[in-house]
Amino acid sequence: MTATPIHIQLNNLTPSVTEKWSTFVNKHPNNTLFQSPAWFQFYQSVENYEPFVFIAYHEDNIVAVMLAVLIRESKGLMGYFSSRAIVYGGSLIAEDYPNKKQLLDQLLSKLVETISSKTIFIQFRNFFEWSKEEKDIFDRHGFVFRERINLLVDTSDEKKMLAGISKSKQRQIKTGFKNGTQVRSPESLEEVRIFFKLLVDLYKNKVRKPLPNWSFFEQFYQRSLLNELGIIRLVVLKNKIIGGVLAAVTPGRNIYELYIVGLDQQYKKNYPSIIATWTLMEYALQNNLQHFDFMGLGKPDEPYQVREFKTKFGKNIVNYGRFGRKSNSLLYLVAELGYNFLRALKKV
Repeated sequence: MTATPIHIQLNNLTPSVTEKWSTFVNKHPNNTLFQSPAWFQFYQSVENYEPFVFIAYHEDNIVAVMLAVLIRESKGLMGYFSSRAIVYGGSLIAEDYPNKKQLLDQLLSKLVETISSKTIFIQFRNFFEWSKEEKDIFDRHGFVFRERINLLVDTSDEKKMLAGISKSKQRQIKTGFKNGTQVRSPESLEEVRIFFKLLVDLYKNKVRKPLPNWSFFEQFYQRSLLNELGIIRLVVLKNKIIGGVLAAVTPGRNIYELYIVGLDQQYKKNYPSIIATWTLMEYALQNNLQHFDFMGLGKPDEPYQVREFKTKFGKNIVNYGRFGRKSNSLLYLVAELGYNFLRALKKV
């Protein structure tokens, strides 16, 4: 199988290639929506997002896929200083390919060669465990491994799932619904905009991290209406939106909590954030998904304000970590100082 050399193509997509890519990802044991053609097309539609998909072939067969996205907060010089390239849940390399490490080495070489001049840093957000030998390959390409923990709730069995939810959270879920809290899909784009505005306020005043612009939410909603990408659910009280959640879905596998908000202080007896979280777990059960992925609990050795809240819903904590590579250490430092200054001013 290895006599013929590997060749890697970048963004060379035809209907035939896209179909082969989709089939490859769907059959892979680490299948995730974030490495799929549908997510690539979504990235293409979002303002200031630029996707790059590297597809490795042995003869005419796809043996690996790596989808990265270059994100900027704006255009021009400021856009460069806010730029980062992220790979979610990749690379995916064929299980039966005999020279996986060599192929990973080639993929990383191609990624760094293509993207490093366009961004301040490159990051892999891992959804599975890499071996020590594979981590060494990342290291040789300038990537540093950082520990990051995450919570995966098993949603394949209702009894097991419910057993992992604390008694206090179960009571709050019941109380919230008893007090009139409802959950439903958005009935219009304007309702999605209201949800977005709640997130903008949360991220500006509390989370203090970049939030995707409006086009991310608009495009996600439009595709969700076609049963693509995932779901948006709103938490409602007497027709007033008091919370919501946006989640990506890998059919047959996982649901991923991407953005969640709840007006918990204003509606203390309705528990909007708790109801929004429960909604995704219930959706996973009803749609035969294996896990609910909280998408992060922070660094294991540092405080993380929402970790205590999240771990009331399960105890299966994993530490797949992240790989990060600075394209230019000096420019990275300048960008980091500028970002921290803007955070102090509540500009981001």
